[in-house]
Amino acid sequence: MANEFSTLLRQLRREAGMTQEDLAEHAGVGVRTVRGLETGERADPRVTTVRRLADALGLTPEAREELLAAAVRRTGPGGRPAGTEAAERSSPAGAAAVAAAPATAPLAAPPAAPPDEGPPLPEPEVPERSVPEPPAPGLHATLADVAEHLAQAVAARWQREEEQRQVHDPYPLPVRWRTGPEDLTDHWANIRRLPAGAEHGPLDLGGRLNDVLDVYRRIPSGRLVVLGRPGSGKTILAVRFVLEHLKARGRAEAVPVIFSIGSWDPTAITLRDWLIAQLRRDHPGLAAPGPGGTSLAAALVETGRVLPVLDGFDEIADGLRRPALEALNATVLPLLLTSRPAEYAAAVGETDVLTSAAAVQLTDLTLDDLADYLPRTTRKARRGNAAGTAWDPVLTELRERPDSRAGANLAPVLTTPLMVTLARAVYSDTSGHDPAALLDTERFGSPGELEEHLLDNFTATVYRPRPDHRPGGRPRPGFDPDRSRHWLGYLAHHLTRLDTPNLEWWRLGAGLGRATRTLVTAVVVAVAIGVVDAAVGTLFDPVGYQLADGLVAGLVAGIMFGITYWFLVAARGTVVAPTDVRLKLFGRTGRSRRRTGQRFLVGILCGLVFGFGYGYVRGVLNGLLMHAGPALALRAALLDALVYGLVFALATGPTFGLLDALESPLDIRSAVNPVSLLRTNCRTVVTQFFVWAPTFALLLALGPWALIQPLSLVLGPLVWSPTATLKLAVISGLCGPLGYVLALTAWGQWVVFGRIWLPLTGRLPRSPVAFLEDAYERGVLRQSGAVYQFRHTRLQHHLARAHEGRPAGGAA
Repeated sequence: MANEFSTLLRQLRREAGMTQEDLAEHAGVGVRTVRGLETGERADPRVTTVRRLADALGLTPEAREELLAAAVRRTGPGGRPAGTEAAERSSPAGAAAVAAAPATAPLAAPPAAPPDEGPPLPEPEVPERSVPEPPAPGLHATLADVAEHLAQAVAARWQREEEQRQVHDPYPLPVRWRTGPEDLTDHWANIRRLPAGAEHGPLDLGGRLNDVLDVYRRIPSGRLVVLGRPGSGKTILAVRFVLEHLKARGRAEAVPVIFSIGSWDPTAITLRDWLIAQLRRDHPGLAAPGPGGTSLAAALVETGRVLPVLDGFDEIADGLRRPALEALNATVLPLLLTSRPAEYAAAVGETDVLTSAAAVQLTDLTLDDLADYLPRTTRKARRGNAAGTAWDPVLTELRERPDSRAGANLAPVLTTPLMVTLARAVYSDTSGHDPAALLDTERFGSPGELEEHLLDNFTATVYRPRPDHRPGGRPRPGFDPDRSRHWLGYLAHHLTRLDTPNLEWWRLGAGLGRATRTLVTAVVVAVAIGVVDAAVGTLFDPVGYQLADGLVAGLVAGIMFGITYWFLVAARGTVVAPTDVRLKLFGRTGRSRRRTGQRFLVGILCGLVFGFGYGYVRGVLNGLLMHAGPALALRAALLDALVYGLVFALATGPTFGLLDALESPLDIRSAVNPVSLLRTNCRTVVTQFFVWAPTFALLLALGPWALIQPLSLVLGPLVWSPTATLKLAVISGLCGPLGYVLALTAWGQWVVFGRIWLPLTGRLPRSPVAFLEDAYERGVLRQSGAVYQFRHTRLQHHLARAHEGRPAGGAA
């Protein structure tokens, strides 16, 4: 029977205009293999075979990832027909069984490739320290395949990042370094991993950007600290190290992955657990089950298949750097750590150097570097000197009059790649801007003023009107430079308040006060439910009556969901994180069952609050319309409050519990960029809506018929018509899920704050997604997995300071 992988492979082959025979020939596999995979007869596609098929089809990185993900899902739990033990061991579930087996149990060798699939790829030898030997051949093969997948995703991400930063246009700036200070370096015997009594001496670790991998491999311990002042090129070096390492990587070597370590709290979570959490966030597919019941991310970290590149040690809060360094010293993981010198030295002074780690320190760019680079970034000068450029006066001043006030101000500014890159963006990439303005001492009286000028003009420069188009022929959206700087300033200020470099779409409202978040959520829910109730209710009752009913329903629902949001989210200082829907109600952990039980009780209380409030006000309204006396109206209101309260409690409790039971981490189909993750979560919300709506409506339809007769025996005759039941089920079946989505899902909170409140108050544009994607394409932001980050923390801090200095009624 054909499954998702079979359908996807067949679709991709047809889109490529290939027959099964063509695909088999280009991929170097047998026709029977292709035919079997497309029909579902082959239930155990090897990852090597899937990669060959992807290469033959010429897939984009996104399509390749989707095909590989489908292959992994096909052999995962519940998606695999019963097969041989060998097939079991080649899947993540089989690997889990191997890891859970007793140590004395015999382990079967991994299956040989079918004759028409070709031999497996050879595994090159690697240094002994790179990867610990896994406990079983089947487990080794599975994790090696997962690591290959991760390596491809990491390489694609950082290649795109280098393109966005124009690192190779016209060539990378010459980042250089020298061996770091001895007081920030461990004993060379420890770094060299020498036995006691062996003679030792320092290693020569000086080099430049293209040598970074060779320098790292000279260090037997595999632990290196890269020190450099702000803007000196630490992140550029980290990216180049990752790409060079991946290019030379053997199948058994660890995969280098960049982690922004500034978000790590070593007092709350261990390094390994934090690495695992970051991998699952940036690569949601690694949340899939792995060996021993853990995730694939945990299996990769625990078996040494991830080489952490920890960028930004200096961004860790002051009080956490010492415990962070102590935690790093408690591990023997090979790693590369970047930091500013002062912050790292302060942490070392409080505890000790990073154990077994060598250190290098980045050096400044030279005048020769500037003379080689800057002229090649701009147009040639016209009017006589074809070899001259607009940078010639600046370079002449720096070379011939270095002691002049202009030269003394500008020279220290243009010693870091960050400032040179900003100068290039402002003056080389923008027509009509003369770099000679940098020599104006009346305008810029100090190096600091020059740096602020470059940072301040960067956003205005990149948002200048341009006639170019984006890939696919789509015109670039136009954003006013002043408004764009205001919006970016708010985002930078938002990140500063949260003390994180990660701009997450589901946390855009987290920068607001708890009371504000709760009030805004309650108001939006009230308006939405009131409108839906009033509109749909006109099918059953007169317009005037239904407008009043919609007002009552919206007001009570807003209060109820506001209270729920406060206790479940705001009061805890948390946000609603993106989730997926998993149709699995059994085999859950004790913790998840307790959480579902708590949601069940919360649902009952929410139903009681809403039902009692709505029923009471509705009863009063009906009494007034019927001109009943006060006593009769009060009795009718209390009866309605009791009935509606019980009906909604019995319907809301099970529905809340069911939705919580179906929530799970995002599966392997989830994207690894912010926009795709947003779309994935939107699909999740749609699924949750269509689970809630019929379930809630059915329970509300059955509730009155189950309660009316028993209550009539106690309270006297009660009237409940079929029309009232239908109306209650239809309207509440729509309004209940709507309130849940807006208040208690990540996508709903994105709509409330990202699409409604923040644009309405002028903090963000009407289309935040288009703005963020455009900022990424312009090089203001970068992507790190499912989150955005400012391309440099210096730019983020500058924009935040500028935003805080604006008057309260700043640009909208």
